[in-house]
Amino acid sequence: MVWKSCNNGMWTHLWLNEGFATWVSYLATDGLFPEWKIWTQFLDESTDGLRLDALAESHPIEVDVNHASEIDEIFDAISYRKGASVIRMLQSYLGAECFQRSLASYIKKYACSNAKTEDLWAVLEEESGEPVKMLMNSWTKQQGYPVVSVKVKDQKLEFEQSHFLASGSHGDGQWIVPITICFGSYDTRANFLLQAKSGNHDMAKHSRGSNCWVKLNVDQTGFYRVKYDDELAARLRCAIESKQLSTADRYGILDDAFALWMACKQSLSTLILLVNAYREELEYTVLSHLISVSYKITTIIADATPELLDNVKQFFINLLQHSAAKLGWEPKSGESHLDAMLRGELLTALCLLGHDETKNEALRRFNAYLEDRNTALLPADTRKAAYMAVMQRVSTSNRSGYDSLLRVYRETDLSQEKGRILSSLASSPNPDIVLEALNFLLSSEVRNQDVIFGLHGISREGRETAWEWLKDNWDQISRRWGSGFLIARFIGAIVSPFCTDAKAEEAEAFFATRMKPSIKRTLKQSIEKVHINAKLIQSVRGEKSLSQVVEDLAYRKY
Repeated sequence: MVWKSCNNGMWTHLWLNEGFATWVSYLATDGLFPEWKIWTQFLDESTDGLRLDALAESHPIEVDVNHASEIDEIFDAISYRKGASVIRMLQSYLGAECFQRSLASYIKKYACSNAKTEDLWAVLEEESGEPVKMLMNSWTKQQGYPVVSVKVKDQKLEFEQSHFLASGSHGDGQWIVPITICFGSYDTRANFLLQAKSGNHDMAKHSRGSNCWVKLNVDQTGFYRVKYDDELAARLRCAIESKQLSTADRYGILDDAFALWMACKQSLSTLILLVNAYREELEYTVLSHLISVSYKITTIIADATPELLDNVKQFFINLLQHSAAKLGWEPKSGESHLDAMLRGELLTALCLLGHDETKNEALRRFNAYLEDRNTALLPADTRKAAYMAVMQRVSTSNRSGYDSLLRVYRETDLSQEKGRILSSLASSPNPDIVLEALNFLLSSEVRNQDVIFGLHGISREGRETAWEWLKDNWDQISRRWGSGFLIARFIGAIVSPFCTDAKAEEAEAFFATRMKPSIKRTLKQSIEKVHINAKLIQSVRGEKSLSQVVEDLAYRKY
């Protein structure tokens, strides 16, 4: 790659290689295959960066490395995904033509030599005439990012930025934020830099009626979150329902609202009312994220208010059935690869949410697959759903499904198929089966790099079993994976899902005498996530209107 002709000089500037490489990969793909809508899928990259960077235990894009063993830990979502995201934000602010012309000058000037972040800013500033260094230093030299709160008053939009933290705490960061807004139409826009803590913008010159919707961070090109007042949020819900917003903006509104709920800055009732506006959603990127949101909400509800779990699951089943029915189980001639991916995710979600019709159909097709591996009844994109349906019924007294999956695992040479099976084995609600699946991960039948598939498939009922397994096998795990970045994945996958302060303290105590540089940051992040979950559960328990909202939506007819 041409970009690699300019080296970053030191680990502090790692992101300059990795963040740019990530961004360029999307740029090139979009140029070659615009029909893939790859920038919409880039939103997943941005979300990963936003999620990690909202932790107190995040780090700036430019981070000092004091020990060689710390290097693996900065090959993370900050260097890659936040790095790529702020580059995209800068490109959007400067304009694509100016940005690429400036990059050409930069590459020519520093080809086959070392370059630092400041060198890139200097070239971009010279070419564009914009204060690039001042703008971007606020994004690369401090960790985190802002949430921009916006409200409407007397035909003026009033803005206030604050440091967004997933814990709900108050940070002291301040950024120069490239604000983009559209007013009731993508033809009516405004752009400006928010350089202070607060600001305002007159809507009168953009007015399309007193009730027009207003969307900040147009197409999600900025690395920040937005919190709307009740009036603006209601207008956006209507815009989503009437299909007036782009795929990227529908995604962004959902993701921001979800993050605000996780930080206890917005109620679950408010989030669920927003989610209900997506009941006719068909775009892969949006629905895939909505499915992830459904998993987190149902998990929190199961721990906080289990008496509401059936209604919450029914709400999400109703929400997803519209798009699942359109896609069906069979691939259609001429469908996009995104439709194939979405089909698998939808059917898997319906199985995990307990939709009997989907589970029974999945089992029927799985049995046909056992008889004939070439059957058209279970194409590759729907197998994960079938495997999950199988594991939901497995127990120590009925383990035939588990044994069947192991047989398929041993017979196939396809690494993708092995990954699907590994990610399903520990999803059983039976802790004894979860333990057996985890022990299988340590066997010689599973490649070292594949173990992560199994770790991310652990059921809620198997969380405690997985934690005991991790402690019992830590010495072996440390010897086998201790020299690379994978060892941190064990901690992240097993510790992060817990939801009590006591469990966070237990994890901290266990690793106090087992600390090594390669796991230090991941452990702190995982413990922080446990505290966040604990706080969120208390918040959900305190919502007086939640029960009625969920009940109304679970059985509403449209």
